[in-house]
Amino acid sequence: MQRRRGGSWLVFAVVLFGLAAWLMLSGQGEEAAPAPLKVEFPKRLRPEERTRMESRRTYVMPTVDAGTGTEQKPLKPSDPVLAALPRGKGKTAVVIEANAIRHSPIGELLLECMMRRGGDDLERFKQETGVDPLKDLDRLIITDEGVIVSGNFGDKKLKDLLADRGSTSYDYGDEARIFEPTFERNLSDGGVVRREGPRVGMWNDQMLVFGRSPDGVKAVIDRVEGRGPDEPPVISESSTYGEMYGVVSVEQLKKMFPPDQQELALKLAEVAENVELHVDARSDFAMTAQVKGSNEDKVRDLGKSLGGALSLARLRAQTEGEKELAQLLDFAKVNPDGKEFRLELAVPLEIIKEQLAFCREQQDTGEAKPREAQPTP
Repeated sequence: MQRRRGGSWLVFAVVLFGLAAWLMLSGQGEEAAPAPLKVEFPKRLRPEERTRMESRRTYVMPTVDAGTGTEQKPLKPSDPVLAALPRGKGKTAVVIEANAIRHSPIGELLLECMMRRGGDDLERFKQETGVDPLKDLDRLIITDEGVIVSGNFGDKKLKDLLADRGSTSYDYGDEARIFEPTFERNLSDGGVVRREGPRVGMWNDQMLVFGRSPDGVKAVIDRVEGRGPDEPPVISESSTYGEMYGVVSVEQLKKMFPPDQQELALKLAEVAENVELHVDARSDFAMTAQVKGSNEDKVRDLGKSLGGALSLARLRAQTEGEKELAQLLDFAKVNPDGKEFRLELAVPLEIIKEQLAFCREQQDTGEAKPREAQPTP
């Protein structure tokens, strides 16, 4: 029940993440005509984001001398969410600043649609868990290992819900508790089917970790509390700009390419070391994807190939009368820079408003379509 209820409050974040991934891979190369609207792309930490970054250094890990067992001088405070991220090359971690998006113009539009279609579900979720996603949710992180959610999760209702339904729970590390739920279903012949649910770790009432196995959840907690590998997290503090940011592994990106673009997908896998994403959603939806590699010639050729794919996609959209897609690709551009290139994609706020106009039209006409028949943005 928890999993079903929890789905609705992640809608606006997942929609934005999916939009970013789709736009990045929809396929410019030649110079486009000047864009009718000016869009600001994310490039570095803004003053307010630097303040946000510094305010999140809240956790201090005490060190213990191995010889005496006595506690030593504590280390500098760190951001526990960044510490929880995977380490090493070839890993994926995308952070969605849910609270920031919630209060952006795009977030308000998406929330308006969501509330009209699932407002009752959201209210029931709040009553059952004691968590208000619109106030208590801070960040949502998608990784290869699972999902991490940060925010305010100290309400007793949530802990009781996690411990319900035959769950096994136990303390782990310094500040965490692990929940291993088991679900049962009665069969028509009188038998019972039992299945294990996703493993959940709660750390210090401010972080929920969802994983496929107890060991996966414990590995995240270990990294937060300083028991993980010495490698730095895949996202550094200096890269936490935008309302969405992170690193996507090449293997994950290959899966997103359509069948007719597999040659380009193979080139990406051969050349790129990583792909770093940043999205500015304060007004328009503006995304940069920075592709880096060790071979400058191959990186340059890849940029040209990607530019050609974008140009072809835009021409095809214009020819086939796909007005919305052509508008989106008008803002696409590839900027080469030595051993890397930056792909820029944007969706102006006015276009997003047009795509979400059906919500307001339904409210104005008073026509409530059946849930299964409602269009999706």
